[in-house]
Amino acid sequence: MNILIIINDAPYGTEKAYNALRLAMSLQNDHPDVHVRMFLMADAVACGLPGQNTPQGYYNIERMVKSIVTKGGEVSSCGTCLDARGLAGLTLVGGVRRGTMKELAGWSVEADRVFTF
Repeated sequence: MNILIIINDAPYGTEKAYNALRLAMSLQNDHPDVHVRMFLMADAVACGLPGQNTPQGYYNIERMVKSIVTKGGEVSSCGTCLDARGLAGLTLVGGVRRGTMKELAGWSVEADRVFTF
C-alpha cells in the first residue's frame, strides 16, 4: 500500500506537522508493507531544514523527518514554496529532496490513501 502525507503547516506553532510525522512513523513501525511518501508544502518546507534546535524534552521535527527517510520513506519539499520563502539555496535534511508539482501529482495518482495536515 502507498500512503501519501501532505503537510502544509510550519514545523512549530501548531502540532499538524508533528502529528503527520507521528502518523508516518507509526505506519512505518507497525505496517512494514506500507510505503510512506511525504510532500512538504507552504510553510511546511521548513520541516526539511537542518539545524533545528529545540528545548530539551520538546519534539524535534528534523529528527522525525530523518527517521522517516531512514526507514525508507520518501520526502520531497515543494520547490516553488522553497523559492517563495527565500529558502532555495539552503541545504535540506539528508534524504529530503526538492520536489515539483509534477511529482506530487504522480504520487497522488499512485497513492492508495492521501492524508493532509
